[in-house]
Amino acid sequence: MTTQLKEAVNGNLTPQMQSVAETERIPIDKLCEAIAQGKIVIPVNNNRLEICKPVGIGEGLRTKVNANIGTSPQKSDTGRELSKLKVAIDAGADTMMDLSTGEDIDSTRKKILEVCNIPLGTVPIYQAMRETASLRDMDIGGFLDVLRRHAEDGVDFVTIHAGITRPALPLLENRKMGVVSRGGSFLIRWMREKNQENFLYEYFDEILDVVVEYDLCLSLGDGLRPGCIDDATDEAQLHELKILGDLAARARCAGVQVMIEGPGHVPIGQIRKNVELEKEFCQGAPFYVLGPLPTDIAAGYDHVAGAVGGALAAGAGADFLCYLTPREHIGLPDEQDVREGVVFARIAAHIGDIEKNIPGARERDQKMSEARVKRDWVKMGQYALDQQRYDELVKLEDRTDKCSMCGELCAVKVYQGEGG
Repeated sequence: MTTQLKEAVNGNLTPQMQSVAETERIPIDKLCEAIAQGKIVIPVNNNRLEICKPVGIGEGLRTKVNANIGTSPQKSDTGRELSKLKVAIDAGADTMMDLSTGEDIDSTRKKILEVCNIPLGTVPIYQAMRETASLRDMDIGGFLDVLRRHAEDGVDFVTIHAGITRPALPLLENRKMGVVSRGGSFLIRWMREKNQENFLYEYFDEILDVVVEYDLCLSLGDGLRPGCIDDATDEAQLHELKILGDLAARARCAGVQVMIEGPGHVPIGQIRKNVELEKEFCQGAPFYVLGPLPTDIAAGYDHVAGAVGGALAAGAGADFLCYLTPREHIGLPDEQDVREGVVFARIAAHIGDIEKNIPGARERDQKMSEARVKRDWVKMGQYALDQQRYDELVKLEDRTDKCSMCGELCAVKVYQGEGG
């Protein structure tokens, strides 16, 4: 079966490419060339071509935002996760990930896919772990069975932690926080106890055989991402990144689209360097970052800290931001947490798009400025990134040509010779 990458390499334009080119306002031949080069991906399972909204991620495109939902062993309410899904989509998320580890993961995923019309990603190692008697019992057979189920159900992209290898283990000894990736921790523990190589790395070609059949996009996971700013950009992280670059090249040769996942906790002065290193080691593959978080002490406000780091990363060339919510490092987010996480990440993405000169980004800011000069409250709402929040606040105001902050002392009115 064909894939978006294979079609692009052969110069064939798919309906999904047509849709993305129109949405992003770029020439379709330029888009096709970038997909062929591995610099842009369109995550869409061949089983969902008529259902899933095509979303392009990568060089020259609007920075995209992902929202995570999913059950946990402590809270396993599929209905609640479906509610969060709706909230995230309404708030403007471009993609979703189901990170469920609770009861009946298969059923939860299928119910989410029934109503999710944007690309959906999963992390199959979570379910593979849950379905074994113990961590030591995980193997490639069980993993491939889970991966195929996800693919058959219609999942569009999957996180695979294949870049963690045994030579990296000694590099973790000097870390303050060790490993904070859940999938990464499973595999490192497995390697230590079994004294064997990571089976996702060893059997990567078998994984590609399943992935290419359904045209899943691979999101190569950063299992060794730093969990605190002291561990950022260390030998372990860069060791994995170089391997991810090699795996990305192998995936492309098989006709598989690839993204690279990135940190994590990174001090502000290292964010640009992290983006540059990913682009260098991974041949320009789309970069999917969690935050990044430039401080470790923003608990309760990690969505704010993540927006700061995300704006800098996007401006430096990151293509895809995974949202953070106020409950990051604390607990499972609720609907309001999800909404705030999406909005803050979208603000960060837009700031980055202005820096990258993405078509249409600055134009929206210009239209907002024009509406503010005229005190046109209706048009200001149309250009506000979060119109719902804007409308809530404007309802508390007298909708005239002034607000309760300055009244007749409005600087714009005074400058125009009206107020004062």
